[in-house]
Amino acid sequence: MAGEYAGLIEAKVHSMQQDYGLRQRLFDLLMACGLVAALIVCLLLTVRLFARFRRRFMVWSLRRLHPIVLKDYEFLNIHRQGIIAMSVYRGLLWFFMLLQLMVAIPLLFSIFPETETLTITLLGYVWNPFREIVLSVVGYIPKLFQIIVIWLCFHYLLRLLRYFTREIESERLKIDGFYADWAQPTYLILRVLLYSLMLVMIWPLLPSSNSQIFQGVSVFIGLVLSLGSTSIVGNVIAGLVMTYMRPFRLGDYIQVGDTVGEVIEKSVLVTRIRTRKNEVVTIQNSSLMGSQTSNFSLSARNYGIIVHTKVTIGYDVPWKQIKEIMESAALATPGIRHTPRPFMQITALNDFYVEYEINAYTTDAEHLPAVYSELHANILRRFFEEGVEIMSPHIFAHRQDLGVQMPDEYKK
Repeated sequence: MAGEYAGLIEAKVHSMQQDYGLRQRLFDLLMACGLVAALIVCLLLTVRLFARFRRRFMVWSLRRLHPIVLKDYEFLNIHRQGIIAMSVYRGLLWFFMLLQLMVAIPLLFSIFPETETLTITLLGYVWNPFREIVLSVVGYIPKLFQIIVIWLCFHYLLRLLRYFTREIESERLKIDGFYADWAQPTYLILRVLLYSLMLVMIWPLLPSSNSQIFQGVSVFIGLVLSLGSTSIVGNVIAGLVMTYMRPFRLGDYIQVGDTVGEVIEKSVLVTRIRTRKNEVVTIQNSSLMGSQTSNFSLSARNYGIIVHTKVTIGYDVPWKQIKEIMESAALATPGIRHTPRPFMQITALNDFYVEYEINAYTTDAEHLPAVYSELHANILRRFFEEGVEIMSPHIFAHRQDLGVQMPDEYKK
């Protein structure tokens, strides 16, 4: 038995001398040095090869590239595309260098018996994640097709809604009780609802949608949006309510508080009004919702706006003469309608004078200041022509040598 075991031990020692002996160690060291030298040579050749073809690649890219334009915006010009192309070129260089390192390092470890097991470990670090990614992608393909089908269905449904919206906006399709200016906001509301429904249907199909991290991030985003968009939601709701209330339209002349002007923009959040001094005033829809609004254009389109102004004349002038003067001044004013005719009202009988008010119809809501200015000028002219002084009788008690207050050309 001793002789038998001695033979086995001798064979094992001889085998270990072949694997771990000095000769084998020197041979492995030479192979390692050769592999490292080959790796360095390959890396240098790769760098020089890429550096050599870099200029050619740049010239080829500049010749083949064209600006990418989205409508009127140049999304990517040739310079930016050249930068992206060179970044991709440098990325390929690093990819090939890393690929050589990934091949050479496991081979280097496999040369020495002590580090041979590290080769499988290092290859596992690279191969296992790659294999898991490939298997996850292949396993997710059925759900991906479901998402694509859902998206296509909602996409064509939105296109159908967009078609009917355009038909209603152009008034080729008319629905009783549904105005043309309701079409666009109604389409926006339906689009938001459909996108929300699509998201609800797609959400369970997303990768890791059931994970706690995914759910936590979703809750956090929802909380931030809900806390930070309170005023925004109020403006949006107010804008939608005013759209269906139709208090005014684009191009209408309205008055909101002390602001009078033309509506030049109606958005979901704000309304912009250009005043007659060409000042653009921005009003939040929530503020506009709680304010009293006067629509001059709506009144002018339906039944006409009544422009009115007052004068005070003493009791010594007959009221019929005042009535003739003021009505003739109104009829001579551009923009004043002759039908219905202007009419005068006696609005007050004060101690020293009578208060007269002229009322006239106009449909020119856009030029109300000009109409008032012309009306006042014509009233002055007609009173001066008739020799009637527009002045409170209070001044007669202290008049002394003060002459009649009207231009000399009208004095008799």
